[in-house]
Amino acid sequence: MLSVQDVRLDPASGKVWRGDDEIRLSRKERQLLHALMSRPGHIVTRGELMSEVWQTTFYTSSKTIDVHLGWLRRKLGDDPRNPTLITTHRGRGLRFETAAAPADVVAG
Repeated sequence: MLSVQDVRLDPASGKVWRGDDEIRLSRKERQLLHALMSRPGHIVTRGELMSEVWQTTFYTSSKTIDVHLGWLRRKLGDDPRNPTLITTHRGRGLRFETAAAPADVVAG
């Protein structure tokens, strides 16, 4: 069981919860969440995500990750304008934050 902030992911069953609420995710959304939650606090590059989640070393579409990330954030209730779960680090990748208020991410 992976647990970061108030999000829990059971890799064996594929079930996901935010607090007490179970959240239904697609397989790719779950794989993306797992790739990020398995390294909380660490930036995961887009190349690593493409390799782990889509099993490819090239971008099939420049927006593939962004589209799935948008769906995932929406289902988790993570505000894309001021995210507290999954933050984007331009030119570097994505990070699942270990605390609700990341110190190094400035809104604006």
